[in-house]
Amino acid sequence: MSRMAWAGVVAIVTTVAMACTTDDAAPPAPPSTATSPLPTAPSPSAVRPVPTPVNPLSLQALMTKKYNGGDLKLDRVLARNPAYTRYHVSYRSGTLRISGIINIPSTPGPHPALVLNHGYIDPAVYTNGRGLMREQDYLARRGYVVLHTDYRNHAQSSKDASSELNLRLGYTEDAINAVLALKTSQYVDPARIGMLGRSMGGGVTYNTLVAQPGLVKAAVVFAPVSSDAVDNFNRWTRPDRPLATQLLRRYGEPSRNPSFWRNLSAVNFFDRVTEPVLIHHGESDSTCPIAWSRDSLAALKTAGKNATLSTYPGEEHAFGPAWPTSMARTVTFLKQHGV
Repeated sequence: MSRMAWAGVVAIVTTVAMACTTDDAAPPAPPSTATSPLPTAPSPSAVRPVPTPVNPLSLQALMTKKYNGGDLKLDRVLARNPAYTRYHVSYRSGTLRISGIINIPSTPGPHPALVLNHGYIDPAVYTNGRGLMREQDYLARRGYVVLHTDYRNHAQSSKDASSELNLRLGYTEDAINAVLALKTSQYVDPARIGMLGRSMGGGVTYNTLVAQPGLVKAAVVFAPVSSDAVDNFNRWTRPDRPLATQLLRRYGEPSRNPSFWRNLSAVNFFDRVTEPVLIHHGESDSTCPIAWSRDSLAALKTAGKNATLSTYPGEEHAFGPAWPTSMARTVTFLKQHGV
């Protein structure tokens, strides 16, 4: 082969080799410009996590809710005696207006005060201030302003058509707003307010303590429902087939949707409680088993909270012979804790 031919072969091979090298290499970087800098990844501290949505029907929703309790109106005198005057009262709770009664002691104020949360009474037969009648009188005679709330859909309170489908969680909102309303009263020392609940109202009180810790100074519950929403649903709501069917269709069985039912149960949030709690329960209670209060006490104690359970042998749900003892213990407890 001549030198010229060989030179041609070498040139071809070299060109092919250069072409293969160029195809395998990374593409050249574009020329930099002062006006179009390359984007840079944000630093880890600049990345904000997407918040988990809060179910509006949950205790977490009550924890973050903005409350507007106030505009406390003493509408008319219902009764008067040397110890106190009893008024029909109303106050604001969200978009609703809630009725109730208030007992104001005749002695000079400002006074310590209590919000009373009554147990279940059919709204169709309920009348203003009905429930906890003995407690209303007893506590007012011992110097407490007593606000007994009627809850929504009761007596002269505004109506809430969704209350039952919302598992009565609105009652807790009404109790929280009752405390805020009391704090605006000229008759009340706003730093000395407590809460007392009975039966279903005991559950309302538990919910208040976990939803708004620090709202009151101390809390007392009599024969309360379970602090686990599933216990209460199974005992009272599940037998009511039309309502239970609607609720289960909407929210699911507790076994299939445990997170929903967990987030309605105060027992799962007892770590948030900041107030001392006194529980009264009769050992013969056939309506709310005393085991529920023992479970609630154990959960509060496990969370490191100041909680006491007073039990009463032979006492049923409504309390009979031991009621005076339970009330004397209640007043002693409240005074010990600044109410």
